Parts: sequence; structure tokens; C-alpha cells
Amino acid sequence: MVNNRLLMKKILLFTLTAFAMLSATTTASAQLLKGAKAYLTSDELPNMVNWLPAPPAEGSAAFDYDISRYGWGKEQRKDSKRAQKAIRHASIDPVVVCDHFSEAMGIKISPESTPQIYRLLVDGMETANNISLKPKKHYSRQRPYSRFNEPTLVPKVEAVLRNNGSYPSGHTIIGFSAALLLSEINPAAADALLKEGYECGQSRIITGYHWQSDVDAARIAASVAVVAMHNSKQFCKQMKRAKREFSKITK
Repeated sequence: MVNNRLLMKKILLFTLTAFAMLSATTTASAQLLKGAKAYLTSDELPNMVNWLPAPPAEGSAAFDYDISRYGWGKEQRKDSKRAQKAIRHASIDPVVVCDHFSEAMGIKISPESTPQIYRLLVDGMETANNISLKPKKHYSRQRPYSRFNEPTLVPKVEAVLRNNGSYPSGHTIIGFSAALLLSEINPAAADALLKEGYECGQSRIITGYHWQSDVDAARIAASVAVVAMHNSKQFCKQMKRAKREFSKITK
């Protein structure tokens, strides 16, 4: 009897430990951007599955267009400058993402030089990405490079993303939400910022990781997520801090 009780205690302890490890792993994997703290969870954001149309069905005119745009993306790779830019856009390291927008913003965006703007961007991009979680899981759309069994411009993550839903594009959501947030801080630079945000999406087609419809849907998703963030008190406070920081730097 004593041995049985001891065995049960060991099993219970093992189970609790395993569950704790699993929970920690799940929490860690749920965070996309290093050091980010989302303002809103996926459940607190509008559910794209309920209001955005499903991705184009194979055989439809819309899917034929997706295929033609995939071909366009491969043609763009012949331009070495644009291809390299697409590869740089593939990084979701917050420091790298912020660096993409520094020239358009007119200031260097970094944890050291603009801590308040950086904090807003990292947490804002993480929040925006949360809106993609439900549709990615719901549709589980196959990525173009996987469908055609062809190489991408960023081969090191092909295996990792092969079973990750293509619709909508998470990278595009991150890039376009960054452009929208920075445009709110610096409206005078909105054209240049939005152009960079737009190109972040097109880069996903050029690298071979997304269909055009994935990217188009992602821009809508990013816009909706940014609007929803304004319902967060923490976001509004951080936006004020970011605006004050920008005002001091540019005086």
C-alpha cells in the first residue's frame, strides 16, 4: 500500500511537472516578437473568420490570379536589389523590422535611441499578429512554394513554415501595422512609411512564401487590428509617450 501511494505521488508529480513544461512551451511559442507584450489577445480582436472571405478556391479566377502573381514574384527575384530587400523583410527580429522604417520615419528607431516608440511598435506588432492566429488555423492554406514544391529566397525556414497557414500573411500584418502606427506618430511621413509597409507585403510574394490574396487580406487585418488597439488603455498611454518622444527628438 505504501509503495502504491509513493508510486501515485511520483506519477502525479511527473504529470504536474510535464503540464507546467507544456504550458510554458505553449506560452513561449504564442509570443512571436522577442520581448513583446500584446495589448490585446486574439480573443479580444475581431475574428477574421467571421467577416473576411475565405481564400480563393482552386480553379477560381481569383486563384488563377494568385498563381499569376506567384509567377510575378519569381520574376522580381531577377532584380538582385529587390530580392535582397525581400530577404531582409523576412526577418521579424523587432530591431530589424524597426530599422526598415527608420529612413522613412526620419529618425533612427531602436531600443536605445527611441525606447518609447520602440516599445509601442513591438507590442503593437505583436498585437496585430494576434488577429492572424484564428484564420491561419481555420483555413490552413498551403503556401505557394509548398504547393509547387519549389525553392524560396529564404530556404532556412521552409520546413518550419510549411505547415503554418498561409492565409493571411503574418509578416505583412507586422510590416503594415508598423507603418500604420508610425504614421500616427509622424503623419507627415505617412506616404513613405505606408510605401515601406506595402513593400513588406509584396516581399512575401517575391520570396515565395505567400499568395497575393494572403497579402491583401493581411493589410486589411493589420488595419482592423490597429483600430482595435485604440480600445486598449495601455496602448493609448504608450502612444502618447511615443508621440512625446518623437516631438522632443524632432524639435
